Amino acid sequence: MTPSRITNALTIDVEDYFQVSAFAPYIRRDDWDRRECRVERNVERILDLLHRHQTKATFFTLGWVAERYPMLVRRIVDQGHELASHGYGHQRASDLSEAEFFDDVQRSKNILEDLGGQAVLGYRAPSFSIGADNLWALDTLLKAGYRYSSSVYPVRHDHYGMPDAPRFAHEVRPGLMELPPTTLRLFDRNLPSSGGGFFRLLPYSISRWMLQRVNVRDAQSAIFYFHPWEIDAQQPRVPGIDARTRFRHYVNIGRNERKLDRLLRDFSWDRMDRVFLNRHPREVSVA
Repeated sequence: MTPSRITNALTIDVEDYFQVSAFAPYIRRDDWDRRECRVERNVERILDLLHRHQTKATFFTLGWVAERYPMLVRRIVDQGHELASHGYGHQRASDLSEAEFFDDVQRSKNILEDLGGQAVLGYRAPSFSIGADNLWALDTLLKAGYRYSSSVYPVRHDHYGMPDAPRFAHEVRPGLMELPPTTLRLFDRNLPSSGGGFFRLLPYSISRWMLQRVNVRDAQSAIFYFHPWEIDAQQPRVPGIDARTRFRHYVNIGRNERKLDRLLRDFSWDRMDRVFLNRHPREVSVA
């Protein structure tokens, strides 16, 4: 456990391996239903892992997945986890018009609420695709009835990021919180320290140090994320992908579940809504 005993937020982006944005040039959306779906078995493994550690988490779930695996949605909810939205079909917010984005986030919210029987308060854009060029998406989320977003990543990255955005939870619109994935401020830049490929790549001791530093020095709760396919070393390999995409997607997948097990032992975790929504920071820093 961290010396500060701060509770952090654990999140899972529920999507299958063939739906990741980096594979979009190689896998047609029309082919998704013909692919071997592995998301259900992988989420079940995650639920078992969380149960062993008596930990609750937030599951940002695609509407596409929820429609095909409604009982998986029920198991997430019945085990006390928060159900949140990852949009319907894993389309980047930056690739959609305002009308298309509203339809996507509203459709997903309706599907998840109908299946889960509880209000869906949170949304995470695929590939953290809300940034400086499409901040109108925050107003759209408010219009659709969401209470928080976790979609603006304050880093510099070739696929996403808004490095000048606030690093910690803030009210980005009246009634809408933005809960950014965690970064570590070091050498005058924000370093990703919230999971995903960086967690798989780095030694666990470095990831643990980064999270502890945020908890202790910044006195802030961290937000950590991962995907079900990141614990699935047996997933089908996608042929023909470029070397960078291959490395980013597959690096250390076979070791990741063991690292997550250590992470759950070493830190205190809970759902996004319980960690953040009872706080009321008034900072409105994103235009």
